[in-house]
Amino acid sequence: MAALLSSQSQCRFYPAAPRSSVSAKRSCFNGHRRPLWFRCSSPSSSSRVPTLDSLRVEKKNSFCLKECAIAIALATGLVTGVPALDWPAHASPSGPVLPDLSVLISGPPIKDPGALLRYALPINNKAIREVQKPLEDITDSLKVSGVRALDLVERNVRHASRALSQGRTLILSSVTESKKEHGQELVDKLATGMEELQRIVEKRDRDAVAAKQKVLLQYVGDVEEDMVDGFPYEVPEEYRSMPLLKGRATVDMKVKVKDNPNIQECVFHIVLDGYNAPVTAGNFLDLVERHFYDGMEIQRADGFVVQTGDPQGPAEGFIDPSTEKIRTIPLEIMVTSDKMPVYGATLEELGRYKAQTQLPFNAFGTMAMARDEFDNNSASSQIFWLLKESELTPSNANILDGRYTVFGYVTENEDYLADLKVGDVIESIQVVSGLDNLVNPSYKIVG
Repeated sequence: MAALLSSQSQCRFYPAAPRSSVSAKRSCFNGHRRPLWFRCSSPSSSSRVPTLDSLRVEKKNSFCLKECAIAIALATGLVTGVPALDWPAHASPSGPVLPDLSVLISGPPIKDPGALLRYALPINNKAIREVQKPLEDITDSLKVSGVRALDLVERNVRHASRALSQGRTLILSSVTESKKEHGQELVDKLATGMEELQRIVEKRDRDAVAAKQKVLLQYVGDVEEDMVDGFPYEVPEEYRSMPLLKGRATVDMKVKVKDNPNIQECVFHIVLDGYNAPVTAGNFLDLVERHFYDGMEIQRADGFVVQTGDPQGPAEGFIDPSTEKIRTIPLEIMVTSDKMPVYGATLEELGRYKAQTQLPFNAFGTMAMARDEFDNNSASSQIFWLLKESELTPSNANILDGRYTVFGYVTENEDYLADLKVGDVIESIQVVSGLDNLVNPSYKIVG
């Protein structure tokens, strides 16, 4: 989690012109554009879309009223928990149920990528979550106008400090033996940092609160990662020989922005989560090490998603030089209550309408795999980032969760994804950390 912090913004700007409003881009549809789930491709085409639209670079589009009705019915089924279209609802979790620590969070869905990643870690320690939650609540407290904001922040800090003091022993007891010393150091820094934040609040220095909050949540995330003792499950045998990310990794994606007077280039910091999507994250990291995406253009940027990964030529994915065939990976969905991901089937197909995914499409810049609409196991190299919510895709209840594999989040400069256009160039994607968690890397094999 250390890479979630950045000492400075890594986007270069031309100062002459004001930056366009990202929020405005998120809040409305263009007058001529339909929500992307309302379009569909014919079954014979190789569309790679969320639901009823293609998330591959489209050659042809058609409008299909029948599929629109299916999308609406599906969305209704997911939101209400009522099975739609008479599909059976009898599937059970793929493994023993773990304690669901995410129930500590109530209220609106979590949209912060850092928070989503912290809660997605395979740990079971209520004490550290009780420190984490009030620190995260500072974000909402700062949205309150006037002096009341700092009063709320002071209460958040007081709750977090008390939770740390009371739960310190329980927190350290869950840190893996090999990382005990590092965990102790982090907890000490966390305690000192909260005292510093308390002094900031007492001085009524509102502008300094967010930066200190970010540092403290960094410490919390690092402690939580130190609690993970190895990889928590065995990947199914049929996928064990594939590149697998058994843990987390971080990458920096540098994009050269064309025809934009406000931005010259931008570096997007991305955290890949192999705990919840080891096959998908491993496949992507392996392609990164092959420099597969370097020099590739952004191929779709329509206000809903940014997409790339379709190589030049007739192939729509990565051709493995050892087989001379497109390398594909299965649909991979981790449900919050399960011990390992579900492979090859959507949650709707399994009848699990109320299931919550461990990596939901909640955050701006959620990163996922595109695939053929009618083939769950056809993903290869095409990736997309979700930019906005729509009527059919509200956070925590949308028709993408459980149908497309999420394997990471953009955690730095994610807002600038909305400024990318078709033709902007990915200059490079470089691994920052976690490459040692990649198992079976095919890029080391001479093709």
